[in-house]
Amino acid sequence: MTDALDDTRSAMTPSRRPIRIWLGIVAAMIVCTLLVGGATRLTESGLSITEWNPVSGVIPPLSAHAWDLEFEAYKQIPQYREMNAGMSLSEFKTIFWWEWAHRLLARSIGAVFFLPFLYFLMRGGLGYALRRRLWVLFALGGLQGAVGWWMVKSGLTARVSVSQYRLAIHFLLALLIFSAIVWTMRGLAPRAVKAFASARAVLTSRVLLGLVFLQLYFGALVAGLRAGKIYNTWPDIDGGFIPPLDQLFFEQPWWRNFFDSTLTVQFTHRMIAYTLFVVALLHLIDVIRSKASPAAIRGATWLMAALSLQLVIGIFTLLHQVPISLGLLHQATAIVVLTFTLLQANRLHLAESPVGQGLVPVLR
Repeated sequence: MTDALDDTRSAMTPSRRPIRIWLGIVAAMIVCTLLVGGATRLTESGLSITEWNPVSGVIPPLSAHAWDLEFEAYKQIPQYREMNAGMSLSEFKTIFWWEWAHRLLARSIGAVFFLPFLYFLMRGGLGYALRRRLWVLFALGGLQGAVGWWMVKSGLTARVSVSQYRLAIHFLLALLIFSAIVWTMRGLAPRAVKAFASARAVLTSRVLLGLVFLQLYFGALVAGLRAGKIYNTWPDIDGGFIPPLDQLFFEQPWWRNFFDSTLTVQFTHRMIAYTLFVVALLHLIDVIRSKASPAAIRGATWLMAALSLQLVIGIFTLLHQVPISLGLLHQATAIVVLTFTLLQANRLHLAESPVGQGLVPVLR
C-alpha cells in the first residue's frame, strides 16, 4: 500500500513528464517497427538474412565480397530455390534492406528503452511498482528479440516462409509490449481523466479489448497463411456468407482448422470483425443512454469511428488482394483501434465508485 501511495504521489508531479515522453518515443518506435515488419512480410523479405547476430548484424555488408557471402547464404534456403531462383544480386539487396531495417529498428528500441531507464534509475524517484513494471517491459523486449529469431528459423530449412504460429506470437508480443507502455503512460499522466459509467459499459470495454487482441492474432494468422490473397469477395466468402461446415472443418482434429486452414482463418477473422463492430456500437449506445461521463462518450465515439474505418479498409484490402499500401494501412489502423480500445478500457470506472477514486492512477 505504501508503494502504491508513493507511486500515486509521484505520478502527479511534473518530474514524470520526461518519463512519459521517453515511453512515448519507445511506443512510436514500436509502431514503426511493426509497419516495417509488415512491409517485410508483404515483400517476402523476412528470410533474406539467414543469421542472427545481435551486435555485428547492425553493420550491413560494406563490400562486394560481403554482399556475395550474404547472397550465397540466402541461396541455401528453400525460399530462394522454390520462389526466387535466378534472382539477381540487385533484387536480393532490395529484400535484404527491408529485413535489415526491421532488425535495426528492433535493436534501436532496446537501446532507446534501456539507456534512459538506467538514467532514471540512477536519478531516483521511480516508485517500486513503476520500477518493477519497467523491468518487466525490458525483459519482454529481450524475449521479443529471441521470438523474432525463433520465427525466422522456422523458414530456413523446410519451408518457404515462416510459421504462421510463430509469426502470430511475434506480432502479438510486440502489441502486448506496446499496450503495456500505453497503459503505463496513462497511469503516469498527472490529470488522467477517469470516466464513470455503468457496470455493463465497463465490462464491454474490457470485452472489446479482448476481442481486439483476438482479432489481431487472427490477422497475423491470415498474414502468415497469405489467406488475404484468396477468397477475395465480400460479403460472401467462397460462394456464401457462411461456407459449408465440411469446408470449414475438413482437417482433423477440428481445432487445427482455426490455425492451418486459409478458409477457416479468414472466415474467423471476418466474423470477429463483425462482432467487434456490433459490440462497439452497443457500447456507444450504452454510454450515451446511461448518461455516462462525457469522456466515456467521447472515447466510445472515437473507438466506433476507428473500427468503422478499419472495417472499410479491411474490405478494400481483401478485394484488391492485399497490395502493400492497403496492407500497411490496414495494419496501421489496427494499431489505432487497439490504442483507442486501451484508453477506453483504462478510463472507465464504475459509476458508483467514490469520486475521489478517480484520481488514483493505474500504477498501484
